Amino acid sequence: MSGEKIIGLLTGGGDAPGLNAVIRGIVYKGRKSGYRIFGFHEGWRGLLDKDYTELDIDNVRDIHTKGGTILGSSRTNIYKRKDGEQTVLANFKDLNLHVLIAIGGEDTLGVADKLFKSGLNVVGVPKTIDNDVNATDYTFGFDTAINRVAETLEWLHTTTESHRRVMVVEVMGRHAGWITLHGGIAGGAHFILIPEIPFDTDELCQQILERHKKFKYTIVAVAEGAEDPELSRHIMHTAQKDEFGHIQLGTGIGIGEVLSKEIGDRTKLETRAMVLGHLQRGGRPSAFDIVLGTRFGVKVIELIEKEGFGKMVGLSGSEIIFADLEKGVGELKTVPEERYEKAKLFFG
Repeated sequence: MSGEKIIGLLTGGGDAPGLNAVIRGIVYKGRKSGYRIFGFHEGWRGLLDKDYTELDIDNVRDIHTKGGTILGSSRTNIYKRKDGEQTVLANFKDLNLHVLIAIGGEDTLGVADKLFKSGLNVVGVPKTIDNDVNATDYTFGFDTAINRVAETLEWLHTTTESHRRVMVVEVMGRHAGWITLHGGIAGGAHFILIPEIPFDTDELCQQILERHKKFKYTIVAVAEGAEDPELSRHIMHTAQKDEFGHIQLGTGIGIGEVLSKEIGDRTKLETRAMVLGHLQRGGRPSAFDIVLGTRFGVKVIELIEKEGFGKMVGLSGSEIIFADLEKGVGELKTVPEERYEKAKLFFG
């Protein structure tokens, strides 16, 4: 038994299906290993304000099937707050924490890595539906998201075909097109557009017209960060940025609406746009994400027992591995061109 050492944990950034499975795994394994667990509310905001709940097995029993996070989340960046790092270091010491588990994507884990380099005992669990964190093959939440996309695309086939339309479906993915690629393939999208590969709207329209000669309808899956440089000037997002400097996509006029209008104008085909938005990250996690989240939660306690501070858990093949935090946040994991070229075999 590890005595009465205290573990702090927080969930930062956008919510992802599977977060509660991670929390449950941490609490079950941690409590049975002799640790106390403090769950901080709303990401880094909770640690800044000492806003937390002590978690026991009764708090987390059966939460693994619930989407979202029982701790709440936010995009708070301690390095945008006055004396933010000093406050976190002081609160960590005042609460007598042994280690902090940061569950999040590139931004949350980036803050964790900075804190580790400032002397804090920190470990990480990668979380993003975008699947764009390095040092892990997959992140929990991704499988649920692509199943949501695939299911929606499948439903849209019948109505789009019945009305002889073009349907442009905007999917989450600011810099990486993993959700759009996998969801688009599984859901039978006829064209898939991702941020990694710029597209040409004229060329796309010609391909759609060719398809309509025979099939009379088309579904285009487009990632919110996909670009035709010619269309970029028409896209109008809010100027407001979060504390990590990201423009808030999904507001204003996005690529889905702009591209839909251009396709309609250029092809004279009836064209509609649909933005999936937060439907992709809501609801019950898939079985894969529940199991992966549970395994991450249990394994991160083993990492703590080994005093592997400054590291994160990850998935390599079928095994849960440990990797340096800085490897997870150094650069985004994006779709390789070769992977996209294989998907293009099924376009049209």
